[in-house]
Amino acid sequence: MSSDTTPSVPAPTDEVVDLCSDLLRIDTTNTGDNATSVGERRAAEYVAGRLAEVGVDAQIYESAPGRANVVARIPGTDPGRGALLVHGHLDVVPFDASEWSVHPLSGEVAGGYLWGRGAIDMKDFDAMVLAVVRHWQRTGVRPARDIVLAFTADEEAGSEYGAHWLVQEHPELFEGCTEAIGEVGGFSYTIDPARRLYLIETAEKGLDWMRLRVTGRPGHGSMVHDDNAVTKLAEAVARVGSHRFPLVLTDTVRTFLTETADVLGMEFDPEHPEPLIARLGPIANMIGATLRNTANPTRFEAGYKDNVIPGRAVATLDCRSLPGQSELLEAQLRELVGPDVDIEYIHRQPALETTFDGALVDGMSRALLAEDPGARPVPYMLSGGTDAKAFDRLGIRCFGFVPLRLPADLNFSALFHGIDERVPVDGLQFGVRVLDRFLRDA
Repeated sequence: MSSDTTPSVPAPTDEVVDLCSDLLRIDTTNTGDNATSVGERRAAEYVAGRLAEVGVDAQIYESAPGRANVVARIPGTDPGRGALLVHGHLDVVPFDASEWSVHPLSGEVAGGYLWGRGAIDMKDFDAMVLAVVRHWQRTGVRPARDIVLAFTADEEAGSEYGAHWLVQEHPELFEGCTEAIGEVGGFSYTIDPARRLYLIETAEKGLDWMRLRVTGRPGHGSMVHDDNAVTKLAEAVARVGSHRFPLVLTDTVRTFLTETADVLGMEFDPEHPEPLIARLGPIANMIGATLRNTANPTRFEAGYKDNVIPGRAVATLDCRSLPGQSELLEAQLRELVGPDVDIEYIHRQPALETTFDGALVDGMSRALLAEDPGARPVPYMLSGGTDAKAFDRLGIRCFGFVPLRLPADLNFSALFHGIDERVPVDGLQFGVRVLDRFLRDA
């Protein structure tokens, strides 16, 4: 007995919501310490399983117990072309559930948003990629070039157990890759109801995490003490925290500000960009941080009893350097903290910058304009860092492209590592449509 009915193929725009929700419910909290981090193994098995269901051979590579990465290759129709790497991380930063409106591991849809830790950083993109690839496999679509998929561990703590480990231990997995897309870019910034900028990441600041140490003479807390490690370090940290580094406009930032000023009908003064930055609303903090090197104190540790002056004090700085500025930033910090403070690096990874041109950029622009005729793609610099720092070591040209059309009033940048992280459902579905168009012909 035969049947004329053909099983329906799920639309990727529908499936992406379920895939993302599933991923959000898997706890992959990364504290920066293997002993307290949950690990990415469950999420890696989920991703590999969803790919295996549609015939994609995905392998899991574990760098340490529980710290799992997934890599797969989708063959293209033209094996002579360089491959495209599409990468997203599986880990998320910690959270305090009591601060949230919706539990961060719920994966709940409410008010037009999908809620959870990782909703925009970056399980949304992981789900988009899965939805597109699963749809291709079910419908017989083949991309123009080989596409290498990498779902990584440990991005939120410097990628030591993720992208950097893969590049070091398994570079063969990325054989032939010439370009890459990952976080954070392709999201919209609304100018008016008819026009939106789409910020494509062509640069990102360097990672310069430092530890400051001061030693002094231990003593009784009740006595006059002129060699107090806490006092010396506190003064040094205060100098760093209140310091404003000089303005430096890189090519990427200058291009972004020039194009933005044109769209807004404003004058752009390179010597005084602050009025233009102030007009950027929700993304002002992110863009403002790319005008100069930054150094923010994040931790301070000293002492073991209330009435004992400790012999040492330690602080950490989250420093981010502009392209080519890492050594200058170190010199500036050494002068700020003074000779009594020792500096050591926790992580030091270089800034990246590429140009906003070429066939891949043209493809991003075409895909965005096809889904949003009011789109104007522009290059920008990310104030943070991504796994691109690892893949750059292989000579891969990296971009941030996670397409999202966002509500005009959403403070997108505040959701990264913030409370009530969420992604608009229609924005997630928009991203699938753009990504599908882009990856077919990239």
